[in-house]
Amino acid sequence: MYAIIKTGGKQYRVEAGLKLKIEQIPANIGSELSIDQVLMISDGENVSMGKPLLSGASVKATVLNQGRHDKVRIFKMRRRKHYQKHQGHRQNYTEIQITGISA
Repeated sequence: MYAIIKTGGKQYRVEAGLKLKIEQIPANIGSELSIDQVLMISDGENVSMGKPLLSGASVKATVLNQGRHDKVRIFKMRRRKHYQKHQGHRQNYTEIQITGISA
């Protein structure tokens, strides 16, 4: 059984027991989350799709960690113009583990 959820402007295919890093959610480590934006649920042959969301469906998850991704380095340069710009960015994330899918 799997579901497709939407969180942080992105869509993820999730199953029970899956660990994934999503955009940061203000939640404490060890707390339970309920994600209500479910786009599709499939359990073998039965597929339920929403228009755009499934009503009454939810995905339960546990927060494992809050952290920051690796640094992305941005370097801009114009040759022969003596222009160089260095910039970096680290995106925050929340690591969750999917505990259950309910239709």
